[in-house]
Amino acid sequence: MGAQPKQEFQRKMKERHLVMLSLGGVIGTGLFLSSGYTIQQAGPFGTILSYLVGAVVVYLVMLCLGELSVHMPETGAFHAYAAKYIGPGTGYAVAWLYWLTWTVALGSEFTAAGLLMQRWFPSINVWIWSALFAVLIFVLNALTVKFFAESEFWFSSIKVLAIVFFIILGAGAMFGIIPLEHSEAAPFFSNITSEGLFPNGALALVMTMLAVNFAFSGTELIGVAAGETADPEKNIPKAIRTTLFRLIIFFVGTIVILAAFLPSSEAGVVESPFVAVLEKIGVPYAADIMNFVILTAILSAANSGLYASSRMLWSLADQKTISPIFAKLTKRGVPIYAVILSMVGGVLALFSSIIAPDTVYIVLVSISGLAVVIVWMSISLSQLFFRRCYIREGNSVEDLAYKTPLYPFVPIASFLLCLASCIGIAFDPTQRIALYCGLPFIILCYIVYYTTQHFKKKKEPIEYANGEKRSS
Repeated sequence: MGAQPKQEFQRKMKERHLVMLSLGGVIGTGLFLSSGYTIQQAGPFGTILSYLVGAVVVYLVMLCLGELSVHMPETGAFHAYAAKYIGPGTGYAVAWLYWLTWTVALGSEFTAAGLLMQRWFPSINVWIWSALFAVLIFVLNALTVKFFAESEFWFSSIKVLAIVFFIILGAGAMFGIIPLEHSEAAPFFSNITSEGLFPNGALALVMTMLAVNFAFSGTELIGVAAGETADPEKNIPKAIRTTLFRLIIFFVGTIVILAAFLPSSEAGVVESPFVAVLEKIGVPYAADIMNFVILTAILSAANSGLYASSRMLWSLADQKTISPIFAKLTKRGVPIYAVILSMVGGVLALFSSIIAPDTVYIVLVSISGLAVVIVWMSISLSQLFFRRCYIREGNSVEDLAYKTPLYPFVPIASFLLCLASCIGIAFDPTQRIALYCGLPFIILCYIVYYTTQHFKKKKEPIEYANGEKRSS
């Protein structure tokens, strides 16, 4: 019997889908909820500075990813790049780290969505809402890729418009165009004057970078979707070029408004700082409207997260490092078994949030933040080594459809900046658990990979001169 043709993804995503998929992964709990934690730790001015640095870091990583994903557009490509240009064990670890990033994030997104619903339905348990939202996200991912991309486009459009509205409203209140109910002074400058530039010291900037990186995680989804993108040589560079602009507008602009109205003593992680700011401005019913928008944003981020984690499992199976069942696609081009396992991981993370609701949120943010930063480091190194290998093979850099600028400064700088944020969490007791959990997980990935490869080689048949095959 002849070998069955390999199943392939449908290239249905366009540039607008790529841009909104990236925004869908980025604009979620990291911005809407954990930004309050960052303000609490670093103060208003320090938070703005942290997000500016974070925007530069992620943009440098995206410049590296652009060259790789345009030259080699593959679904779930991060670990394939790392496996080829760093080492197969590293590629395996990177894949599971990225899967962990999004499955853990799924738990935090579902938990946050349930908490937001309590504003309207305080008598209904959080986990009931979380379970309902988990079912919704699963259904959206189990349908066609085109339907997923289109639904994510409209989900993301809602929150983008809401953030623009929030920035305009907040800026009007900051500069006195919209009068405040309880204050005549410009809140931003009064916060800076009362708390100083770095109320908890300059070290707080480094300590909060992991939470900031978690907020920016999702931008790299452009690379994950490369294998399902129509005309990747044209659409991927366009999406990447607008990354820095989008990050500054939606993140840094938003953080400026939040920092203007929220002193560090009032910031936290339980209630969204967006709702607190709107209540300070005194907009009637705006808090409920914003609560709905944040809910939509969180579900959008979960939708993107399940997509990303399932594609990473598919990529592992496609590379024959895990069971081939996860590489199977439905007739509509969906890796359904990978979607199911990823959702199971998200549900387990959700259960952990029910067991320890007062502490688990920051822990989840820390673990996800550490994992995605390590993935970013692998992207930077992969691009650095890819370019060297590309030139060593006699190719010309001018032949690349998309080139990372200022090579090798960009990959080296992005790697070192990501490394600095990992080191910084060692000084923060609330986030140090990310190292305690993340580093053993990475070591376990290497052990599992090399152990399984060892047994695979032992089972491979050896062909002798007479044509006979025996297992070694």
